[in-house]
Amino acid sequence: MIRVLLADDQQLVRVGLRSLLELDGDIEVVAEAADGPEALREAARVAPDVALLDIRMPHLDGLEVTRRLAAAQPDVRTVILTTFEIDAYVFEALRSGASGFLAKTVSHDELCRAVRVVAGGEALLSPSVTRRVIAEFARRVEPAEPSPERLAALTDREREVLTLVAAGLNNAEIGAALAMSPLTAKTHVTRIITKLAVRDRAQLVVLAYESGLVRANGR
Repeated sequence: MIRVLLADDQQLVRVGLRSLLELDGDIEVVAEAADGPEALREAARVAPDVALLDIRMPHLDGLEVTRRLAAAQPDVRTVILTTFEIDAYVFEALRSGASGFLAKTVSHDELCRAVRVVAGGEALLSPSVTRRVIAEFARRVEPAEPSPERLAALTDREREVLTLVAAGLNNAEIGAALAMSPLTAKTHVTRIITKLAVRDRAQLVVLAYESGLVRANGR
């Protein structure tokens, strides 16, 4: 059973999300919160597997809640909920430790798949928002001088894979670009995550830009 915390200041949104999630027997909403501080208290109380957080909440927004959860409860995976597919603050959530993003208009199947993906330790960068979120992230990150020492553990092939991850490609797309199977691409991504000691695919995007491997104006 995947245990979920819902945090949104609109009760109707929480009711709607709960009803979608609990249509499936393997997901349980174990707590709800109407603002940031309550979300942190409930997360400490119930230790959910996944926290679905509205990016705009009273007192503490989803960004700050994500940051504090990443520090205090690193096993809790966070997914940011946005009213619009692109949000001015979403890219900052990547730096704060978010594992993914979802629009509130998400379908039942997309929502449940997202929870399962994130609970399984993967990052969720929804196809409908991935490339635009990454473009916004890249535009706002301060230009970095290449930092070879941060990536010294990677092979040349792994650097190629990391560059494509940062461009928003999924495993099948990476495989097609590099003439390998999606499974091989996934294996490379998993090894890169291990070597660089980051939590998930979303954090690889952050590292790729902040290390200077990838820049906003190209490789």
